[in-house]
Formats: sequence, C-alpha cells, structure tokens
Amino acid sequence: MSTLTPAEARSSVPAPHIRTNGSRRRGKSRMDPTRNNTAAGIAAWLLALLFAVPVLWMILTSFHSEVDAATNPPSLAADLNLDAYKEFFGATSGVSPWPSLINSATASIFSTVLVLLLAIPAAYALSIRPVKKWTDVMFFFLSTKMMPVVAAVLPLYLFAKNVGALDNIWFLVLMYTSMNLPIAVWMMRSFLAEVPVEMLEAAQIDGASLLLTLRKVIAPVAMPGIAATALICFIFSWNELLLAGS
Repeated sequence: MSTLTPAEARSSVPAPHIRTNGSRRRGKSRMDPTRNNTAAGIAAWLLALLFAVPVLWMILTSFHSEVDAATNPPSLAADLNLDAYKEFFGATSGVSPWPSLINSATASIFSTVLVLLLAIPAAYALSIRPVKKWTDVMFFFLSTKMMPVVAAVLPLYLFAKNVGALDNIWFLVLMYTSMNLPIAVWMMRSFLAEVPVEMLEAAQIDGASLLLTLRKVIAPVAMPGIAATALICFIFSWNELLLAGS
C-alpha cells in the first residue's frame, strides 16, 4: 500500500510532453534532406539535358541535307534523309570507311594497352617509394605533353622515312604511346596513392612480391582509375589526326 499523499502522488506523475513550435521546426528540418535530394536530382537532370542537347542536335543534323544543315537559323522542319550516311559508308562515293576505322581502332587499342603496361608499374613505384620533390617529377612527365604535336610532325616524318616505318601502323602505336604515357603516369599515381597502406603491408607480411602485390591487390582496388586512364588514352589516340595523316 502506497504511503504517498494525494498531493505527492500528483507531483510524482510526469507532465505530458507538449509539442512546441521548436520541435515542429526540428521535425520539418529533418525532412529537408529529402527535399534537398529532390532538388539536387532535378538540377542534375536539367544539367544532363543541357549537355545532351548539342549531341542530340548533331544527330538530328546528320539526317538533314547539306543545304538544310547549313541553313541559318536552323530549322527543325527540314526534310530528313540518309544521304550523309550513304556517302559515309561509300554507297555514293564508292570509298569504304572501314579500313580507316579499323586502322584507327587498332592503333588506339594497342597504344592504350601498351600505355597501361608501362604507366601502372611506374605509377606504382612512385606511390610506394615516394621520392623527394615528387611533384617536380610529375611535372617533368607532363612537360613532355605540353609540346605541340605539330612541332614534332616533321622530325618524326623524317625519322620514319629513314627507318622505313612510313605507313606502318606499329610506328603510329609507338608514337601514341609516347604521347599518352605522361598523362597516364600522372593519373595512375593519383589513383594508386589512395590505396590503403595496410593492404600493402598485409601482402608483404604474407610474402607477396611487388609484382604479385600489384597484380593481385593493387590492380583490383584501382580498377576504376585504370578504366578512366584507359578511356582518356583511347580518346586521345582516336582523336589524333596530324601523325595519322602524315
């Protein structure tokens, strides 16, 4: 039997929680992240649409005749046809584009593979064995990329002529490799530097060699960086025209 008086019993009962305006504001603030995410998603879609408009316009223009495509201002009501595609695929000109496309793809793919085979070990060495003033080393790599290609066309042409490498696709592969190797080392060094040191130490404790660590531990972790570097090198090789046309 309780010994509390009625007044004491009433005072011991907890007061009911009253929802104040401050708690309502806090409740609304907890909903703000969802609204922010929605707004960010809408903004991202609008930005993507903005960047997609030129691409869509180029695709639409490819179905117009040469006169309609050069009309200023452009017209969306122009007649659509396949004349440009027929000319590209040789239906009207009689010149097939496939040999040129195959040569470009071959040079780009092989040069990209060769760049990765050389850049990954170099970047791996620079990431696990930092040298003094490594930033200067990286800028030295990039300095070779700063030379305009047009300045090297004539010397390379004379060299290829003297060694009998004119119209040789493998000489073009070597040129693309030397052009893309600096930027590939720069990019791969940044990606490999983010690999946790604990993973390297664990591999060393297990007795793995540097090559095995690179192949079994580093490469799978850095695969996004390898893919990005490969894509950049392929695009640079595919878009190159001066050396390929010399």
